[in-house]
Amino acid sequence: MPNGDDTGRPILVLSNRLPFTVERRPRGLEKRHSAGGLVAALEPALCARGGTWVGWPGTELRPGEHLSSGGKPYRIAPVNLTDTDVDRYYHGFSNRTLWPLLHSFPALTRFDQRDFMSYERVNDRFAEAALAESKDTDLVWVHDYHLMLAPRLIRQGRPDVRLGFFLHVPFPPYDIFRLLPWDRQLLRGMLACDLIGFHVHGYARNFIDCVERRLGARVDQENLLVEHGDRTVQVGAYPIGIDFERFEGLASAAPARAGRRERVVLGVDRLDYTKGIPHRIRAFERLLELHPRHRENVVLLQLAVPSRAQVAEYRELKRDIDELVGRVNGRFATATWSPIRYLYRTLTPDRLTALYRDADVALITPLRDGMNLVAKEYVACQVEDPGVLVLSQLAGAAETMREAILVNPYDIDGTAEALHRALTMDEAERRSRMAALRRRERRDDVVSWTRSFLDAAASAHAALRPPSDEEFSAWLGRYLSRHRLALFLDYDGTLVPLCEHPRDAVLAEDVRETLRLVAARPDTDVAIVSGRSQADIRQMVGLPELIYAGNHGLEIVGADVPEFKHQDLVHYQGRTAELARKLRTLAADGAWVEEKGHTLTFHVRAVPEPRRRVLAEQARSMINDFGFQARDAHAAIEARPPIGWDKGRAVLHVLRERYGVSWSETVRVVYCGDDETDEDAFRLLAGLAVTFRVGSADTMSAATRRLPNVEAVHALLRWLARRPAPDL
Repeated sequence: MPNGDDTGRPILVLSNRLPFTVERRPRGLEKRHSAGGLVAALEPALCARGGTWVGWPGTELRPGEHLSSGGKPYRIAPVNLTDTDVDRYYHGFSNRTLWPLLHSFPALTRFDQRDFMSYERVNDRFAEAALAESKDTDLVWVHDYHLMLAPRLIRQGRPDVRLGFFLHVPFPPYDIFRLLPWDRQLLRGMLACDLIGFHVHGYARNFIDCVERRLGARVDQENLLVEHGDRTVQVGAYPIGIDFERFEGLASAAPARAGRRERVVLGVDRLDYTKGIPHRIRAFERLLELHPRHRENVVLLQLAVPSRAQVAEYRELKRDIDELVGRVNGRFATATWSPIRYLYRTLTPDRLTALYRDADVALITPLRDGMNLVAKEYVACQVEDPGVLVLSQLAGAAETMREAILVNPYDIDGTAEALHRALTMDEAERRSRMAALRRRERRDDVVSWTRSFLDAAASAHAALRPPSDEEFSAWLGRYLSRHRLALFLDYDGTLVPLCEHPRDAVLAEDVRETLRLVAARPDTDVAIVSGRSQADIRQMVGLPELIYAGNHGLEIVGADVPEFKHQDLVHYQGRTAELARKLRTLAADGAWVEEKGHTLTFHVRAVPEPRRRVLAEQARSMINDFGFQARDAHAAIEARPPIGWDKGRAVLHVLRERYGVSWSETVRVVYCGDDETDEDAFRLLAGLAVTFRVGSADTMSAATRRLPNVEAVHALLRWLARRPAPDL
């Protein structure tokens, strides 16, 4: 399929459904082949390259039941779902939460924590099935909104494998997507991939915007790149096509329509509130009102394919359509003519393509659609006297099918006039428009779509450039323009790279000089907030003009800030040393205990996995049983006295002592840190500061923005040192 060097290497497809649906019959399991666009797109690639298709078979398999690929040159790996899984993961979160939200219908979106928890569990199950089948796989290709969390677990299990994701529905703007309480989890799940594809550039830009504003990730809007920890994720637009030759062949072979009298306006949709069927019927009704010449000469043939009948909103939609069709027919019908013919059923491909071929106009007017393949199928079937495509401008297909007559489906009068134009268009214009549409859809067919995505997944893409002065100015320039700056910095992992032993984390001289220049500005104060002891961190930095908060802020000293030691520490004198002695009994296989006066750290960085996890859990239990507070850090467990104090409270203490209780009126705060202990500050400073989480993106962060590494922090310091003086 692809033209690159990876031709023939196996791939793994992960989708909600297998390429067939299994039904339980009295004679056993029966497979019904799926005729959807995804199967048509992916089966040729799997047949050419080999691999595995992982998905739900449509029914729960009993112990001992197995599925084969039916002679296909790829494997089938079914994921079993219970009735509860189907109800909460599929009908619940996927179709009552994500489907309406992604299609920009927030009023129809249901937010249910139990549904999301089921979605998480099922995504984990899909990911585990993919990992079990991925040994010889070159690419894992995850599909659609049902599995937005699965890539993250796959990445953890196979950090070496290439991961691709394609979303087959729209991706909404930031103001809609952020309504989802779990939006950041879904974004992070998708960003575990190397390549993320959407149908059109608009959806890709919406995704980039959400990632930047909700995760604080660095992005390249022009090249559609996202920096996610130490990886750069490529985002792109890949408009899906159809099997053009198949539809063209079916249309050519279909029997001719007999006894044609009225002209036909055709609507073909799955019964769904996103498809705009009621709006289309009202537009047709308005056509008959505005242009009586079409009465008894034109019919609207609306085919509605049954869908999700167990969902209340869909049952209500069907009732509304039934009533609307009855009202319009009752208003305009004559003894020999009914304006609307409404079919609620599924048609065979040969009958459907005959309808496409014979329709004078295709009225495809979804209120929102990821692409809309019906519009493309209609075009492929125009093998005789060509008709006219009237297409919603809110469908993804409208970005490329420019020769269609584009309408706003909410504009009933406008759609009616567009329909009148289509019905009265002369043959020369019809042929010209349809010829251009057919050339493009023949060229950009489903094979072309698959090839373009696989080629992009196989290609190396450039990493995002290091943070620039322009970026720092965009993030902080206006924020700092009229205020004093209070800059708070963690040490290990922020100013210096993490080291095997804390004593090796030596501050480079050029960084120390930059810190000195920042602190020397009359409009800036600098504080170091560290888990190290106050004496240790002062010695490591070596700049007396800075403020130092050691032991996560339990002890503070520095210029213009009264010396502080938390008053409750007296109750724990001597107990830290006793806890250290107990923890040393666990210090094996490279683990060791760092005493820091009022706190201590149990380090496991040098311990091999999985022994590391075992020792860390034992240390955590011992710390908690001893009455101290255990906190996760980088390859370590921190032990602190349980006195309700952390880096966030220490920062607020410094701000109040240095600038007074009204500090927020005159001071702007910037905080940089790299681990879980800094999250206390990020959470407490939310809305009060610009905060930066440095390093890995594996952990969710409350920080405003992300920086990839300590070098980016150094670049930020250089910008702060030479930025223009604020207008105080």
